[in-house]
Amino acid sequence: MSNSRFPLETLLELAQSRADDAAKRLGQLIAAQTEDSRKLELLQQYRADYQARFVAHARSGMRPEEWANYQSFLAKLDEAIEQQGTICRTAQKRTVAGQKNFVEQRNRHKAFDTLAQRHESEEARRAARLDQKAADEHSAKHFKGNLEDSIDTGGTSLADRYDN
Repeated sequence: MSNSRFPLETLLELAQSRADDAAKRLGQLIAAQTEDSRKLELLQQYRADYQARFVAHARSGMRPEEWANYQSFLAKLDEAIEQQGTICRTAQKRTVAGQKNFVEQRNRHKAFDTLAQRHESEEARRAARLDQKAADEHSAKHFKGNLEDSIDTGGTSLADRYDN
């Protein structure tokens, strides 16, 4: 339909590529955030289980060195949970930034796509005008030819001349 290429075709393709890349990156960020959250939940669950074992063991009697070992390990678990919480917050921030980037890239692509659609519509209107002009010129030539035939035969059509 269109004889002329959309002048911003390269930018449209680049915007599509960037939107695709942003979508892929966002998927990776969401997966990483999900995995980091899963690890945090596992650590928290392990700590709760270990705490429950500690309490149960403490009720049945525990030597001071066992108490210290439990307390030391719980402190290490708390530290790991805090570190994993920091990792989760960082992952969440990255995911939010990835979402913003994706929306920006998608909107940029939509803008170029809208321009491309307008270009196609204009090309279609231009082609339709050219087709109409050609049809009008053809009709005018045909009418002019019939008019000249009528004038050449003295105002009577060829059909009338042969009917006599």
